[in-house]
Amino acid sequence: MDSLKAPKLYDLGALLVVQPTKGKQIDWVLFFSIITILSIGTMMVYSASSIWAEYKFDDSFYFVKRQLLFASVGVILMLFIANIPYYKWLNYRKIIFFICLGLLIAVLVPGVGLVRGGARSWIGVGAFSIQPAEFIKLAMILFLTGFLVKHQHKIQKFKQGFLPPLAIIFLLFGLIMLQPDLGTGMVFVLTCFLLLFTAGARIKHFFLLGLTGVIGFVLLIASAPYRINRITAFLDPWQDPLGNGFQIIQSLYAIGPGGLLGVGFGNSLQKYFYLPEPHNDFIFAIVAEELGFIGSTMILGLFFLFVWRGMLTAIYAPDLSAKLLAVGIVGMLTIQIMINISVVIGLIPVTGITLPFFSYGGSSLTITLCSVGILLNISKYSQQTSSV
Repeated sequence: MDSLKAPKLYDLGALLVVQPTKGKQIDWVLFFSIITILSIGTMMVYSASSIWAEYKFDDSFYFVKRQLLFASVGVILMLFIANIPYYKWLNYRKIIFFICLGLLIAVLVPGVGLVRGGARSWIGVGAFSIQPAEFIKLAMILFLTGFLVKHQHKIQKFKQGFLPPLAIIFLLFGLIMLQPDLGTGMVFVLTCFLLLFTAGARIKHFFLLGLTGVIGFVLLIASAPYRINRITAFLDPWQDPLGNGFQIIQSLYAIGPGGLLGVGFGNSLQKYFYLPEPHNDFIFAIVAEELGFIGSTMILGLFFLFVWRGMLTAIYAPDLSAKLLAVGIVGMLTIQIMINISVVIGLIPVTGITLPFFSYGGSSLTITLCSVGILLNISKYSQQTSSV
């Protein structure tokens, strides 16, 4: 009966958009791929962290208990958000954006931001901490989607359509780099560029931007000695096997013995204080060691299934705002997956990017599940995905 009702209008700032016709169900293939990846990821957090947790906190379940809490809260939020029409979030995009921007600025204030691993990226909240840079990624997807929907007719004009969002993107990138957090900054910028491209920005504008970006990226690396050290460690980790090259060497030592079938769940040797904090950025190395080539390939297959169904949701989205939201969310997570696994297997230098649904961390996991909640809601309006 929903299809017989007259379409309604919802207000996106100064733009009126026809309310799309709602389907009956979410994309269940997408949903079960998310739950399966999350379940396996939680199990791997326990396996990878148990030895370190026993040593540091006298409780081998310390990290997995917190991860289960984050996952439970995240799944509840995901299911809640999946039942809120995606276009309603766009009405609050500015409020969400400025709240996250305030947190991103606050984290730079001494005494407010917490320093871990040389980066001031966290704000303490009781016994937990939040990472504002994770929240600004989703906030920017919402904000940029609203801007591009309103100004889509100007996007091919450099000064009127391309330059304004570009200025905001690089302003936020600068704030992220003040922490500093190059990995998160890269994901943020690439996701925003993907949205601009999807909205119809000209290729020649990206070429001009690329030339400038290469120069800026080189200057960023040259401005911090530790980034230069990461590059040299990537090119030849054996130049400094106990220093800058230690992490990637230990990661490869984990992957190698895994072989075809792996050493078995819970039987990793590298988690015995060889690979630093194996439950975080390098958790896929433990996955490869314990589950082997076949197990790792199956997990990559689950990630591919998630990306495929997510992109189908974007392709069959009912309007431009839904398409941009879906592309932004799927693109953000795909970029993170590609960068993380590339780092783990030694294809690119270490960047400090978490593996979505797998790596330990409250902010990253919660915001990831909230993001896919919006994606699941969009799939309700993309009914073609149910037959593909």
